[in-house]
Amino acid sequence: MAYPLQLGLQDASSPIMEELTNFHDHTLMIVFLISSLVLYLISLMLTTKLIHTSTMDAQEVETIWTILPAIILILIALPSLRILYMMDEINNPALTVKTMGHQWYWSYEYTDYEDLCFDSYMIPTNELKPGELRLLEVDNRVVLPMELPIRMLISSEDVLHSWAVPSLGLKTDAIPGRLNQATVTSNRPGVFYGQCSEICGSNHSFMPIVLEVIPLKFFENWSMSMTQ
Repeated sequence: MAYPLQLGLQDASSPIMEELTNFHDHTLMIVFLISSLVLYLISLMLTTKLIHTSTMDAQEVETIWTILPAIILILIALPSLRILYMMDEINNPALTVKTMGHQWYWSYEYTDYEDLCFDSYMIPTNELKPGELRLLEVDNRVVLPMELPIRMLISSEDVLHSWAVPSLGLKTDAIPGRLNQATVTSNRPGVFYGQCSEICGSNHSFMPIVLEVIPLKFFENWSMSMTQ
């Protein structure tokens, strides 16, 4: 999760988030180079007294400032499209979890198990234990196995919500009457926090998301204890 005064992205915990972080750095470097070049040209025009009357009519200059932006856009578009296809692709998911948004809590259903479903409410501030995070802790965490492709089916029963976990590179809208799909794969165990990212009413800030990712053998023990 983010720490106070953090300026960059959260540490990546999934392959998709690693790709998004690399693409962010790649695009930011292009923007930095363009900004530096424009700033240099502006400062040059303001400080020099030399005027080249033939520069504005040069065919070569017009060709360069037409082709160069097109090349830059291609350098941004190709990795962006690659990541978009990676985010949409899911082959043989090991587990499917159905997520439903409500005002103002989340409900989860493990469709591969019988009667494994629960609601997830935020823990009020006066009930928090030492070390727990205000406005982020829930009474029932979503427990998932690590290093396995997991399909999340996301929808809503009332208004628009958005299921987002930044460190895993996840942000999918929950729309009433529509089933959206997201892929979850975590490289390491841990507890990952998120929140609803779509303004959904007066208690929009009070429906957090907590994913607890554990090794597969511990997940099997947890699922057996929940279904008994």
